[in-house]
Amino acid sequence: MSKHTLDQLVDELSALTVLEMAELKTKLEDKWGVKASAGVAMMAGPAAGGAAAPAAEAEAQEFIVTLEPVDADKKVAAIKVVREITGLGLKEAKELVEAAPKAVKEQLNKADAQALAKKFEDVQIKVTVKAM
Repeated sequence: MSKHTLDQLVDELSALTVLEMAELKTKLEDKWGVKASAGVAMMAGPAAGGAAAPAAEAEAQEFIVTLEPVDADKKVAAIKVVREITGLGLKEAKELVEAAPKAVKEQLNKADAQALAKKFEDVQIKVTVKAM
């Protein structure tokens, strides 16, 4: 595969919503007969990174923002923020909010994860930010 084709693939994958990414993950697991897990990625890290791997584990590079269960009186505000940051439609955003605790965005750098969390906190919605 050429570099140009790989770059196009990266761009297309970057445009997916969280729900589309989850569906893609499931389809790939089914097609390849494997189960994706964070443990596999972490195990691959030391082999690829050598001595630098412990330093990388100490300072996480990717974060996940998870929406915590939302009180009934805050659901509309939560849906608005979810739609704003994910581009989901009203129905999908509502389903995500009602399914909380649920990941809203993954593979964010620390600054983006904190900015995203602030958007929720500004409307008094609880989220957690964890290293991946």
